[in-house]
Amino acid sequence: MKQAEERLFSTGVVAEDLMEKAGQACSRAIRQFFPVPGRATLFVGKGNNGGDALVAGRELRKQGWRVEAVLSGEPSEMTDLAAKKLAELAAEPESKWAASNRMGGGIVVDGLLGIGARGPLRGIIGERAEQLNHQRLESNATCFAIDIPSGVDGDLGTPYPGAVVADITLSIAAIKAGIVQDVAINHVGRIAQIGLPEIVFAESCNSSVVLSPGNLAGLLPRRDFDCHKGRAGRVGILAGSRGLTGAAVLASTAAVQSGAGLVTLYAEQSIYDILATKASPEVMVKPIDCFEDIREDAVEVLAVGPGLGVEPDPALLDLILNDPRPMVVDADALNCLARWDNSFDGLAKCGHQRLLTPHPGEMMRLFPEAATCENRFDVVDDFIKQKSFQGVLLYKGARTLIASAGQPQAINSTGHPGMATGGVGDVLTGICAGLIAQGLSLYDAACLGSWLIGRNAEKFVYEGLQSAESLTARTIGSELGLAFDALRNGEF
Repeated sequence: MKQAEERLFSTGVVAEDLMEKAGQACSRAIRQFFPVPGRATLFVGKGNNGGDALVAGRELRKQGWRVEAVLSGEPSEMTDLAAKKLAELAAEPESKWAASNRMGGGIVVDGLLGIGARGPLRGIIGERAEQLNHQRLESNATCFAIDIPSGVDGDLGTPYPGAVVADITLSIAAIKAGIVQDVAINHVGRIAQIGLPEIVFAESCNSSVVLSPGNLAGLLPRRDFDCHKGRAGRVGILAGSRGLTGAAVLASTAAVQSGAGLVTLYAEQSIYDILATKASPEVMVKPIDCFEDIREDAVEVLAVGPGLGVEPDPALLDLILNDPRPMVVDADALNCLARWDNSFDGLAKCGHQRLLTPHPGEMMRLFPEAATCENRFDVVDDFIKQKSFQGVLLYKGARTLIASAGQPQAINSTGHPGMATGGVGDVLTGICAGLIAQGLSLYDAACLGSWLIGRNAEKFVYEGLQSAESLTARTIGSELGLAFDALRNGEF
């Protein structure tokens, strides 16, 4: 970042122009998550990170927000540029209609330290960070960190003592390596990349990519005017068992919501009556006597596993290994793979397209070697290499990772703690299957599906329709058009 900025400034661009663009972009990002004006408290350091926060606060005040700044020293101690932005904020009149008690505890903005800081937070900076963290908790405020949470190492992600706890980190120009590390997750929260096209990097790294509208929007299927259900893709879902029929309903409904033209839910005879009643009316529920019954059905993509609840069954394993159609393999189908010796040898040799979607518990059963890996990145890399896996791995979690041989490792940026509820993985399986049926590759569908489900969860919470406690998988899987529109509109 420092080298890129120096190159930019050598062309005649001045630091103030960059600060203005960064701060204004941060203001827009904040208003995306909170479109109704509220109260904002800026915690401002002495350097340019504080200047970015002050520009954002000035722009929020113009939009009707009630903004106050908490300094970490006298204005005379600030850099000239930061001091100038403080004066501009003070000169910006507060609207008589400025928000007062709206939006609960409002927001706090961390502009104390930038990416160059190292070590524990001390002195007045430490006091201000403690004050910010206290206000976030006591007032139920949402914390936005400018570029990086103060006290988090920009390279390693290590949170030093006293580090700021952010809910959303607005990473300017480029995603810093530290903020995607496992150790930083609870200090970084949601990542939003604030693009600054003026900054160009001399070197690029293709080993990983953070998912955003910039690299996902082009994947959305654009339909011809004469498109019909047969051309929008046919999905078959093998899911559900006695006591676990909800998983089948969630997965099949999500496939419909993701745009699949025709969705068939295969139900064993013992649960057919239940699913025929519970399933969405758009879903065709078809009774089957055994797994072989779906082999000749005219569906283009299969999703197998949610709520299946079966003991290891040779017929199910045979379906997973040998059916030629693209397949999303989840939940109990993953457990089936894990419990049969040499199943991955068969998976490596079959040559069929497979997307595996394990959560950490399922991953440990599939790949016990994960216990010795230092982080989630190593888990997926080692799995791909050691299992000679030629498909796509979607490793679920607060930072969902998508990996495939020959592709950059993808890191999902969206999501909310309210997603920690049963059934969300079933919804993701249905979304991915629906996207594959519409022509996306398994890798692209996994990337897009992960972003969409996380963004939809955010929409319900940040627009005040749900809380972290009340959010359910059924809610997240409904109204998926909110997330599709958010992506098309370029929301973070």
